Amino acid sequence: MTILQTPETRFANLPGYPFAPNYVSVGDGAYPRQLRMHYVDEGPRDSTETVLMLHGEPTWSYLYRNMIPMVAGAGYRVIAPDLIGFGKSDKLLEQDAYSYQSHIDWLTMFIKTLDLQHITLVCQDWGGLLGLRLAAENSDRFVRITASNTGLPTGDQPPSEAFLQWQAFSQTIASLPIGSLIRMGCVTKLPADVIAAYDAPFPDETYKAASRIFPKLVPTSPDDPAAPANRAAWQVLMQWQKPFLTCFSDRDPITAGGDRVLQKLIPGAQGQSHVTLSPGGHFVQEDKGEEWAERVVRFIRENPVNIV
Repeated sequence: MTILQTPETRFANLPGYPFAPNYVSVGDGAYPRQLRMHYVDEGPRDSTETVLMLHGEPTWSYLYRNMIPMVAGAGYRVIAPDLIGFGKSDKLLEQDAYSYQSHIDWLTMFIKTLDLQHITLVCQDWGGLLGLRLAAENSDRFVRITASNTGLPTGDQPPSEAFLQWQAFSQTIASLPIGSLIRMGCVTKLPADVIAAYDAPFPDETYKAASRIFPKLVPTSPDDPAAPANRAAWQVLMQWQKPFLTCFSDRDPITAGGDRVLQKLIPGAQGQSHVTLSPGGHFVQEDKGEEWAERVVRFIRENPVNIV
């Protein structure tokens, strides 16, 4: 296994991203050494409330740059990690070094190493595919969930044609255009320096193994390796009484209708002030990040929990 680290110079003077870097080691016996996982840690460290913002593919914590200050400014500790293979975190050269389970294991070690408690999960794209599993498997650490443009597939239902087209594209294109993909997934026009910031973690194609493999890791058939664990997570989520809020956008063809599924199946979604963020593409943090952040703060305040 070959571990790559993006040179720190690639992250100099990124627009709207003034956050100090933090690192923690994650991994298990399957790897010759621990992997370095980067995260943003803003807001009061002694806050009893932690907001965990999980990005998806092919983004990194930069995606939440407009939301982090607003939620932290409301008095909550905000943690925004870069998944292994993304952002400032270590990257593995070999695609087969990544699996759905390995990402779950890395995130589980991450929240346990930092001993995060009373977590409000904010998740989108693969941030939800991982985060919803993570919450179901560590339910004692999570008190609320808000999700956008995501889901928890088991492979028991056929994927959308839009997703299959994206999956095929991601596996066949010679050079994966990270920044351009983000731009195409937004309704608003992104400045050139913002697009460049999404390209920053990937000096060349060798750094993109995680981005490449992620679409193939989505369960699309009942016998997918991740299907049993995702079904087990759904058994927990279908009994989930804790507050659950959907904030999907109105112009994402890949996850359209997923909010209704979550609202129907998760008991904690009943009675919540679900919202459709408009106009918004797949990367709703770029199109409607400030509005989602406001909703997150309101969601926490409207659903207080007794913290002992």
